[in-house]
Amino acid sequence: MTHGMRTETHTTGLHGPRTWRDTAAHYALLPLRLFLGVTFIYAGLDKLTDSAFMRSAGTGSIGETMRAARDSAAIPALVDLALKGPVGFGCAIALGELAVGIGTLIGLFGRLAALGGALISLSLWLTVSWASTPYYYGNDLAYLMAWIPLVLAGAPYLSVDAAWRARRRRSHGYL
Repeated sequence: MTHGMRTETHTTGLHGPRTWRDTAAHYALLPLRLFLGVTFIYAGLDKLTDSAFMRSAGTGSIGETMRAARDSAAIPALVDLALKGPVGFGCAIALGELAVGIGTLIGLFGRLAALGGALISLSLWLTVSWASTPYYYGNDLAYLMAWIPLVLAGAPYLSVDAAWRARRRRSHGYL
C-alpha cells in the first residue's frame, strides 16, 4: 500500500535539495527565537526608559512591585534580597533582558542567552507570577518553557554562532 506523500523538493542553495517538510523542521525554532528576542529587548528597554519603574517606591516602581509580590512568592527570601537595592535590581533585570534579547535575536552565544532568559523567567515565575491561579494564567511559566528548546538547540542557523562555526570549519579545511 502506498501513501500519498509529497516528494517534490526545492533547492535552498545551502545544502542541496530539501523537501518543504525538511525546511520547515530546520527553521522551526526561528519564530520562537525572533519572538523571545524581540520581547526581551522590548521588556528591557521599557524598564530602562520608564522613570516610574526605576524607583524604590511609588506607583509602578520596581520596589512597589516587589513588595506586592513578596508575601505570595514561592521564595520570599529572594524578594527580600532584591528589596535591599530595588533600583539596582531593576536595572540588572532590565540590562539582563536586553542582553538576553539581543543575544537571542542575533544568535550570539545562543544557548547562554537562552539560559539567561530561562533564569529570568524562572525568577519572575517564582516571585511575581507564583500566586496566579490557575497556574497557567501566569505568563512567566510559559516563557520559561519557551526558552527550553533554545537552551537545548542554541542558534544553529541565521546567527553569529553559525557564522563563527562555519568560519572555524573553513579555517580547519572542513567544508
